[in-house]
Amino acid sequence: PVNIDLNTIKASISGKTVLVTGGGGSIGSEIVRQCAKLNPEKLIALDVDETELFYLENEFKTEETKLIPYVASVTDDCKINRILEELKPDIIFHAAAYKHVPMMESFPDEAVRVNIGGTRTMASLACKHGVEKFVLISTDKAVNPTNVMGATKRVAEEICAAYDGKHITKFISVRFGNVLGSRGSVVP
Repeated sequence: PVNIDLNTIKASISGKTVLVTGGGGSIGSEIVRQCAKLNPEKLIALDVDETELFYLENEFKTEETKLIPYVASVTDDCKINRILEELKPDIIFHAAAYKHVPMMESFPDEAVRVNIGGTRTMASLACKHGVEKFVLISTDKAVNPTNVMGATKRVAEEICAAYDGKHITKFISVRFGNVLGSRGSVVP
């Protein structure tokens, strides 16, 4: 378990517009839940999985923080550009990614399209729209990657590092290990 300084995090999220990509996923939805407790002005969950967004939206019906669900792909430049233009997020948590190692070995083109291409789209448009912070949710498998999924997440980290310091947007990459209870977890 990780101990978190919630006061510092609350100060950076309170009153801000927060966008979570992959917001319907196991990790993204937990980021949404945690952000909701920190008094954001707007909270947006973006995902291609409309069913999970529907469930998340229903979960928030009785909550004080209202959730704005958005069905979209992080690889759709035009739609992401429009979303960032309309909703003007201050912070993006980029959790959208393919995470299943064996599946991505079978479909490496999809891992590249989403994990690399989607990160590039999100990062470049975050800079274009002056987003304050961009937090990439990465994986411990990006360290000396031995599989396609890890390699694509490593490239995603490098994309964020390449944009950092060249624009207003501050980029941060956070590597998660095996998140218990997540859909990609190898531990039952």
